[in-house]
Amino acid sequence: MSRHLDILPVDPHDPGAVLPALEEAIGGRHTYLPVPAFDSTRTELLRHSQRAGEPIDDAVALVVATSGSTGTPKGAQLTPENLVTSADDTHQRLGGTGQWLLAMPAHHIAGIQVLVRSLVAGTEPLCLDVSQGFHIDAFADAAARLSATGDRIYTSLAPLQLNKAMETLAGIDALRSFDAVLVGGAATDPKLLSAAEKLGINVVTTYGSSETAGGCVYDGRPLAHTRVRVRGGRIHLGGATIAHGYRNLPGHEAFAEPGWFATSDGGEIRDQRLVVTGRLDAVITSGGMKLHPEVLEREMMLIDGVANACVVGIPHPRFGQAIVAAYTGTAEIPELLDGLAHLPRWQVPKDVRHLDKLPVTGPGKVDRRAVAKLFEA
Repeated sequence: MSRHLDILPVDPHDPGAVLPALEEAIGGRHTYLPVPAFDSTRTELLRHSQRAGEPIDDAVALVVATSGSTGTPKGAQLTPENLVTSADDTHQRLGGTGQWLLAMPAHHIAGIQVLVRSLVAGTEPLCLDVSQGFHIDAFADAAARLSATGDRIYTSLAPLQLNKAMETLAGIDALRSFDAVLVGGAATDPKLLSAAEKLGINVVTTYGSSETAGGCVYDGRPLAHTRVRVRGGRIHLGGATIAHGYRNLPGHEAFAEPGWFATSDGGEIRDQRLVVTGRLDAVITSGGMKLHPEVLEREMMLIDGVANACVVGIPHPRFGQAIVAAYTGTAEIPELLDGLAHLPRWQVPKDVRHLDKLPVTGPGKVDRRAVAKLFEA
């Protein structure tokens, strides 16, 4: 038996309005494709690529699109078991159910899971209007309202949101009020994590994706129903939260082994914790040497005055690819280069751009292709 895949528009002014539809989905009564309500280009791309309106296996609750940072978005087919297990395991790891503050777009998996966790816990989420971005005053006000309930309270943020909140006293006080602040979607500046710890903010770093129903590895350790292994330097995730393949790419090699998802990330196990070294499809080969851009980005973000960084490779007639970098913050380019002087010479960027902000393609995810175009131009 099958049903049809229906579009679920998510209004950034009122993301909580989709709660009844999500309840239908995790109850096994409907299958939805969440899309941003006022982004007609993205909606049409997803409608076409995910075959909205056509039949779909009734075991699927949601088709959640990837960010599409490397091309056409893939559609992870998530079942009620995937979504509910993820929510239950999150609450178990955090110490119990509580009330959630949604501060991220609810058509991405991180935002969707804030709503699903609320449904599973039987609590009412407080949802911010994110149509005009992330505003500290609204975030702080919402945190104060949740704190007044006396319940455990949680939120989920992108690294850029955490950084913005920590720039003000109101934001810091708000962050402190949460029993846990989940941070994922992109690598987090180690300086930021250290500062948060010193300020008494309980940041929990998460690793996962649409294909795993959201974060499934917290602070390097898998959740209860998640398994982790590293083969040939590639991270594989397994367990009850793994999607049933891609809607638009049946038979994809990432799901070749039942119950497992082969990620595009490199990693290793250190002291029984998963350490993500970087995306394998973003590795830069320059003069025969290979570099995970995330390695150099972490070095850049250790420099005072560097807020965020993106390292990419662009075509070069002699090296194959030239290593280039863009960053934000108060540091000047000579200061940045001085801070990288300890690295092997071949790893130092051949060109550097100081930007007001980095282009993004999802909540906190830098658009590497857009950055590369800045240099190729």
